[in-house]
Amino acid sequence: MWRLAIFAVLLVLAGCQQHEPNPDTGLAGYDPNNLQIQRDACIDRGGRFGKGGLSGSFVCYENTRDANQTCSKGSDCEGFCLARSRSCAPVKPFFGCNDVLTNSGAQSTVCIK
Repeated sequence: MWRLAIFAVLLVLAGCQQHEPNPDTGLAGYDPNNLQIQRDACIDRGGRFGKGGLSGSFVCYENTRDANQTCSKGSDCEGFCLARSRSCAPVKPFFGCNDVLTNSGAQSTVCIK
């Protein structure tokens, strides 16, 4: 009988243990396949996936539909209207510091790092 009593007490005590939640690692929503998903989506759109800019992060380089066409203002191009050549940039994103023409046709320097 005393064994039954000890078993009952242990059973009750086992039910009293606190459940510790998993610690927050700060990685909620992290998907280890994200880079491959982005790469595949880029290639599906006809882009080239690679490192770019000073950060060295991966980007999708896409050819512009109006690459190298003549332009006189920014709104003439899908990407930038390059001031020196007065032609549309061949690719997006276009890294570096470049003189471009704004939508009003004024020259400005844009730096994408």
